[in-house]
This record gives sequence, structure tokens and C-alpha cells, in this order.
Amino acid sequence: MKKTLLATGLTLAMLSPMVASAADYVIDTKGAHASINFKVSHLGYSFIKGRFNTFDGEFTYDPENVTASTITVNVDTTSLDSNHAERDKHIRSGDFIDAGKYSTATFSSNQVVDKGEGKFDLIGDLNLHGVTKPITINAQVIGQGQDPWGGERAGFIGTTRLELADFNIPVMGDSSYVDMELHVEGIKK
Repeated sequence: MKKTLLATGLTLAMLSPMVASAADYVIDTKGAHASINFKVSHLGYSFIKGRFNTFDGEFTYDPENVTASTITVNVDTTSLDSNHAERDKHIRSGDFIDAGKYSTATFSSNQVVDKGEGKFDLIGDLNLHGVTKPITINAQVIGQGQDPWGGERAGFIGTTRLELADFNIPVMGDSSYVDMELHVEGIKK
């Protein structure tokens, strides 16, 4: 009996490192290994690209049970940066995102749909410009594993389109939506 229990215990101990489980991560904004980028039409003639320079967040990820994953991200809307100071001041003004009044946008997931082959839909609530609406982010796993500093990382990319009117953000010309591209790299806690 003792030999059977010992053998079972050793077998489980040897297998457990190979079994993946959910892990908690903090988004690596300090190392600039994450970004929240946007692209918006400029009057239907071209596109303006930019990013939010200040944000933070955490996520839980289990590659064996992707549907149990979660994420929360907080974005400082005053950090909007399109590489043009006057334009940024205008976009952050009450004419558009009103960052002085709505200085934080928050996304919290409430469902993950596994699409297979490392792809999934991240469904959750986005609070932007004082309005909370459900959105879907089409996401994909980029990679996961050890980093050179002895930690563990997981990385993803996601895209979504936000209709500005859904968040009571004024529309100018053909600029009725903004395309978001999200790069998230997390460090295991």
C-alpha cells in the first residue's frame, strides 16, 4: 500500500509541472511591452494613427481552459497621443473624448469564446466617455513562456472597432468609428 501511494505521489509530482493551469499576470507597461493603438478616418481622406501612452491592467490566462481567462484594463484618456500636440488637444477636448471630464476608460471581460488555434473572442464591457457598452475584441495568442530574467510572460494581440456614436462621442465627416489594435504582454505575478 505504501509503495502504491508513494508511486502515485511521485507520478503526480512529475506530471504536475507539465499540466498548465491558470496564472495571473500584470500587463507590462513599465517595460513598454504593451500598447493600445488606434486608427481613425480623417474626413474620409486618410487615417490618423495614435496611441494611449498611460494604461495598466491585469489578466488571468489558462492555455488549457481559455474560456476561464479574464482581463481588466484601465486607460488614461488624457494620455492620447497622435504625434501632433494641437490635434491631441482637440481630440482630448469636449469636442470629442472630453478627457478632462472622462479621464479613464475601463474594459472588463465577462466571457471568452475559444475559436481554436490560439484565437478567441474577448467579450466584455467598455466604459468610455461616461457610457458602458459591451464590445468584442478578436484576439490571438502570440506566445507564452520563460523570459531571460527568470520570469514568465504571455503575449496577445487584439483588434476591435468602436462606433463613436455608441459612446456619445461626436462624429465628424466619415470618422464614425475608431479601429483599435491592442498589444498585451503580461508578466506572471
